[in-house]
Amino acid sequence: MMTKTRGAGFGAEVKRRIMLGTYALSAGYYEAYYGQAQKVRTLIIRDYEAAFGSFDVLVSPTSPTTAFPIGAKVDDPLAMYLNDVFTIPANLSGTPAISIPSGVDGAGLPVGLQLTAPVLAEPTLLRVANALEAALGFDARPALIAA
Repeated sequence: MMTKTRGAGFGAEVKRRIMLGTYALSAGYYEAYYGQAQKVRTLIIRDYEAAFGSFDVLVSPTSPTTAFPIGAKVDDPLAMYLNDVFTIPANLSGTPAISIPSGVDGAGLPVGLQLTAPVLAEPTLLRVANALEAALGFDARPALIAA
């Protein structure tokens, strides 16, 4: 029962990431991958702490490109991972972040804006996100374009 239920709840991409994480934590690779990642994580946390000494919220794109059509990157996991690159620092550091819609590109695909706040500053983050989303006035629906 465990095998059937555990596999059913995860898509192929989640399973791939779990396998990569398990591999990185296996014997012989722990220090090379996990140990080094923890050191980088500490540096990212320090950078955020320094930035939040001057700013209440940081604003950035959610991804380096506009959205791609559904299914377009299925055969290219690296391209999918690279689209996550701007969200990774907040995930690693434990800082709260939110992506809000901010428009569509020329093809009608959505563009996101990421807001990041200090640890435990979720109320501020949500107030800023709400105010910015209202100020942008974006209410269009993105096009559903399949690859």
